[in-house]
Amino acid sequence: MDGGSGMDFDSIEWLRRNSPAWRLLRADHAALVLSFLGRVFVEENIRSMSAIELTVRLEDELFTLNERFGEGTYPRTAKAYLDEWAQPDVGWLRKYYPPGADQVHFDATPAVERALAWVQSLRARSFVGTESRLNIVLELLRQMAFGAETDPEVRLAELRQRRAELDVEIDRVSAGEVDLLDPAAQRDRYQQFVATARGLLSDFREVEANFRTLDRELRERIASWNGSKGELLDEVVGNRNDIAESDQGRSFHAFYDFLLSPRRQQEFSDLLARVQSLEAIGEPDLRMRGIHYDWLDAAERTQATVRLLSEQLRRFLDDQVWLENRRVVDILRSVETHALAVRDQPTGELGHEIDGIAPHIVLPMERPLYQIRAKQALDSDVDLDADTPEVDVSALFEQVHVDPARLREAVRAALTDGTQVSLPELVAARPLEHGLAELVAYLSLDKDPTFELIFDEWRPDHVRWRGVDGRLREAVVPAVAFVRRSSLAGGA
Repeated sequence: MDGGSGMDFDSIEWLRRNSPAWRLLRADHAALVLSFLGRVFVEENIRSMSAIELTVRLEDELFTLNERFGEGTYPRTAKAYLDEWAQPDVGWLRKYYPPGADQVHFDATPAVERALAWVQSLRARSFVGTESRLNIVLELLRQMAFGAETDPEVRLAELRQRRAELDVEIDRVSAGEVDLLDPAAQRDRYQQFVATARGLLSDFREVEANFRTLDRELRERIASWNGSKGELLDEVVGNRNDIAESDQGRSFHAFYDFLLSPRRQQEFSDLLARVQSLEAIGEPDLRMRGIHYDWLDAAERTQATVRLLSEQLRRFLDDQVWLENRRVVDILRSVETHALAVRDQPTGELGHEIDGIAPHIVLPMERPLYQIRAKQALDSDVDLDADTPEVDVSALFEQVHVDPARLREAVRAALTDGTQVSLPELVAARPLEHGLAELVAYLSLDKDPTFELIFDEWRPDHVRWRGVDGRLREAVVPAVAFVRRSSLAGGA
């Protein structure tokens, strides 16, 4: 999240739950973590330390604290603390193996420097200057405003104005009028210089972590790539260029080029020596004496990390290509093995049939649209005496006809021995002769003076019969019972 972004409730709650720096500030032993890791990795500007050396130093720290505050204040071993701080869900140390080393090393994460910077900002300061920061703000605004100006006349006017101001100042100094910074202004600017110089060191660790994150994301994309190798190379090269051409990448390389300039380094060393010797600033920060060498070491460490990531990425791509080539070779050897196995077989036995020599494609738009059928006109004024062709009418007499009277007689006969009979019992006693049509006819016998149909919609009945083809058929219908009317009257 950028420093200029608005912080709403959801953003702050997300940081409270997920930020390693916030988690460190909330830890019960935050003082131990910040003091120890801050002294080793921040104050001493150590970018990597072996697990053995770091464990020994932490053991000494724990021994001193337990003697001071009482035995058991920090009961765990130094190795246990370091392993806990390096857990992914904690995120205060980075645990890794450097290239060519067989021993674990540790490095502090940017979260430690963020938490340490916030704690340091809580300390009361005897002097708080604002003038230097105001001058920096104005100078930054001037650089941005005129650095983005495309009109040459406007930029020339600004340069002439600055030259005029310099000429006025030169004339004043030549006349003996020299404006000196008072002690307060000098201390103000020195504090701003120290804060900025220390912030640059923490920025290098964050830049290195960001480069490592970008590289890991690129590796994940390569591992899950399903396209061609050409597209993969375009994607890889494009992403590496994006990293180098990003705002962070360009700013880092510009700063690194500045550090590698001998003239700039000598100028910085001379100015730093003069500032450190000023009486107005009081006790100078001892770390500032070689801060530019610390910058150079941190920048070289970041550059080495980028070079190492590039080499590892190249080896990773080489391994991917080797695996694909090996797969191609295995397929070719399999084809050769099968060819040798069938070499001596007759040619006729090697035939293979396919469904077609070309695919059959049916497009949705090739289907014809719906068309209304033309109505046939019927002419009823036909001369019956005229010669008309003979028509086969036998199909009219082949229709199935179910006689309801016969079915009623069957029901009455079944009710002579009882007051009611179910449809499955009736069909079992008198098998269906016309199949489903006869079954439907039984269900329509609802108007008869001797019996009545009673339906039970909630209880199904299974009616089985054998068709004319000899196959057993079955229909699921609501439960039906034929009840004699006399029994209904008596029950009423």
